[in-house]
Amino acid sequence: MQDFNLLINDTSYTLENVAGDTSLLWVLREHLGLTGTKYGCGIAQCGSCTIHVDGLAVRACSLTLETVASGQQITTIEGSTPEIEALKDAWIEAQVPQCGYCQPGQIMQAATLIKKNSNPSREQIISNMNGNLCRCGTYMRIVEAVERTSGAAREK
Repeated sequence: MQDFNLLINDTSYTLENVAGDTSLLWVLREHLGLTGTKYGCGIAQCGSCTIHVDGLAVRACSLTLETVASGQQITTIEGSTPEIEALKDAWIEAQVPQCGYCQPGQIMQAATLIKKNSNPSREQIISNMNGNLCRCGTYMRIVEAVERTSGAAREK
């Protein structure tokens, strides 16, 4: 058991007496109460637990506490970036959510694309979102929401 310092959503957290091999997903949810990041499969295949580490979309279930405790900036769905906020609005406008369970991971995945490419093509959006599963099948609405957020949609 060790002590760890994390920077999450621009807030510093100190975790005391936590095993370094604890999944970051469970640290977020159980130790810090940041429950927006969801558990889906536990093997980094569904995307429900997608967060950002230093601006990159990663699966929190596959990271251990000791791998991110070195001063990296962690952003969860509770965090705020211009891309995340724009996507949240677009999600509502496009009526994306059904059950809503996968939506935090979907938004976090899409936010990295929009930050990197403010005007992605439909094919680029689909490719970027590949690997984030939606059990309700709202994929076309997800693509529409990302398009609404992108430069192409704002120009229409």
